[in-house]
Amino acid sequence: MSSKRNRTIGMPAPYLRRIWLDPSRVPDRAAYPFCLPFLRDEFDLDFDRPITIIAGENGTGKSTLLEGIAVLAGYDEAGGGKGYRPVDHSNAVEAMGGQLSEALRASWLPRITNGWFFRAESFFSVARYQDEVNAEDIPGVAAGIPPDFLSYSHGEGFLRFFEQRCQRQGIFIFDEPEAALSPARQMEFLKLMRRMEESTICQVVMATHSPMLMAYPGARLLRLSKYGLEPVTVEQTDHYKVMREFCADPAGFVEAVIDEWTPRRREADQF
Repeated sequence: MSSKRNRTIGMPAPYLRRIWLDPSRVPDRAAYPFCLPFLRDEFDLDFDRPITIIAGENGTGKSTLLEGIAVLAGYDEAGGGKGYRPVDHSNAVEAMGGQLSEALRASWLPRITNGWFFRAESFFSVARYQDEVNAEDIPGVAAGIPPDFLSYSHGEGFLRFFEQRCQRQGIFIFDEPEAALSPARQMEFLKLMRRMEESTICQVVMATHSPMLMAYPGARLLRLSKYGLEPVTVEQTDHYKVMREFCADPAGFVEAVIDEWTPRRREADQF
């Protein structure tokens, strides 16, 4: 491996400073993903901090947005890093970020294409590929010795993978990492995020449903809805409000949810 590839650029994150939608590059406004509500008007997103976190309900387009950013950074829209495109995960997820990326423009200072795009759906196939290739580019691993990520549980393998990967300069994109992590592992992931931030050479863009991860101090937290992106506090998110109600009265909360569904079921059974 050349020293040029390993060279660290002496500038702190964030490196990706801005993305925006170029209307002249949109082939069909009525087609997915351009029909997503947040893309209907002018879309423009600035990155002013090393860590940006995006919250929002399913279907708002969080994953598609992250896929688009990942492709702009040179990664596979189904997950992985620059140069990692295992054949066996090409159909692991429904990916539309490639189409979105063609209509996006980006401002970098400077352009960084090292890092990784994590998706829980494709992590095992990506990790299997990494186990099969030479490990010489991973800090702390002897050259030629596979890291063997698949010998660990999903959460343990994920954390070990990124503890090794995140020692270098790059942009790291996480799509709902909590899907692979128990609450205790999410706490470990928060520590990993802090190490990445303190290194000053890592930029993180993350979509999550986890209030624990949303609460990372100093991150820019944005809510994606049909109205677009807006800055929020973790306490303003629906995710936090729901979890607060649940924690205040777990049994009562679950019973109320079930009771809300039961009359609808009985009404449907009458027809």
